Amino acid sequence: MFRRMRDSKGEAAVKEQPVAVVASAAAKAEVKETESARSLVSSRLKLNGGASAMPATEVDGDTKRRRRLLNFRVDLHRKLFELLNLSAIKKVSEQELRREIGEITREELATSDLVLSRPEFENLVKKLVDEVTGLGPLEPLLADNSITDILVNTYSQCYVERHGKLELSPVQFKDNAHLMRVINKIVSAVGRRVDEKSQPWVDARLADGSRVNAMVPPCAIDGPLLSIRKFNKIPFTVDRLIETQMFSEEMALFMHACVRARLNILISGGIGSGKTTTLNALSSFIPNEERIVTIEDTAELQLQQEHVGRMESRPANIEGTGAVTIRDLVRNALRMRPDRIVVGECRGGEVIDMLQAMNTGHDGSMTTIHANSPRDALGRIENMIGMSGIELPLKAVRTNISSAVDIIVQIARMSDGKRRMISVTEIVGMEGDVITMQEIFKFNRQATDNTGRIIGRFSATGIRSKFTDRFRQWGYDLPASLFKPEL
Repeated sequence: MFRRMRDSKGEAAVKEQPVAVVASAAAKAEVKETESARSLVSSRLKLNGGASAMPATEVDGDTKRRRRLLNFRVDLHRKLFELLNLSAIKKVSEQELRREIGEITREELATSDLVLSRPEFENLVKKLVDEVTGLGPLEPLLADNSITDILVNTYSQCYVERHGKLELSPVQFKDNAHLMRVINKIVSAVGRRVDEKSQPWVDARLADGSRVNAMVPPCAIDGPLLSIRKFNKIPFTVDRLIETQMFSEEMALFMHACVRARLNILISGGIGSGKTTTLNALSSFIPNEERIVTIEDTAELQLQQEHVGRMESRPANIEGTGAVTIRDLVRNALRMRPDRIVVGECRGGEVIDMLQAMNTGHDGSMTTIHANSPRDALGRIENMIGMSGIELPLKAVRTNISSAVDIIVQIARMSDGKRRMISVTEIVGMEGDVITMQEIFKFNRQATDNTGRIIGRFSATGIRSKFTDRFRQWGYDLPASLFKPEL
């Protein structure tokens, strides 16, 4: 590692700096600090009247020390950009970088009145490494596999979602400028931008595929807002989702036959209900020899097949030109000889092109849509077709939908935080101007226990699938008992 120095003539010179080895107990210190900060949050809540609350002076003193340490870290982070050779950072190991930053930190501490214990020092060095190479205060949250969502409400407040429940995190930024630097670092890495004048919001992704949305002033009134939807490094498999009781083995067996028999599947659900997770899991049933083309606003699908072509939309540039929409990509995908087209989410006029693809030889395609029920999903498709600018009679629209979509899978995040497949519904056809459907599987909610956990079970409705003959033609002879309801 090299540090930038000034020689006696005032010219920039690069000299190698020998430094002492800093022991790496940072991970333990990080855990200790997090637990301490959580205790502090609990203590603050008790101040409203709890007898066991920490004295206010002690809380204030601890808060002031944490603030001083945060200010010191952010100021030192700025100095690191002046002292370190940034072009060489990517070429050195993390251990070498940690040594160099540790030496610089010792030098700065020697000129300040801040006194740190060894665990605090090692934790500070770790956070400085995170600031230089990663996303600063967010790094511990990104490394925590139990966290699925990170929600930053200005610099002073950060919530995380664990196991479907939101909780306040002790993580903070120094100020909104600090938070904006992290946001700009995220969006610039994928060639996008966000600014107060022309583009106050942006969708982006992290290197691991996690989905990012940011909103900055003036649209964000109190300060920048940042939302990160994390995805597991190891995608959820069907077996794992059965273990977590997202759906039953019988439902998985039925969906396996649907995918292999090349039925067109629409996955419906609310925000954060698990639509993308379900889409990833169902896509694992697609044979490896088929060519799949995926189309997304922000790339987050994790298909495991070998022959996959991935495409991503692009917003307009600062001049307002160069935008590439989902609809443009769907049209282009039809010329790429796909066996199946997988659209991450339909939310506009592209739905009509997706329906056309499903109706013109691209059987087995899949997409997701925001809706609260299978019937609502059909209504949403009708509305989006109207948004495409193409005027069609209502009956023609519904006929097109009923012939294109075969299966609607409804996903929901329930009050206990668990995500469940609450309905599997088939499109039967048309009766007059109405699309008829039949539910094959459903989740029966029975009660809620004292802890708030929902008690229920997955069950067949007793209706035999209209695609039974098609399943048999594709080599999947599903037993009649699969569709028998439990009494």
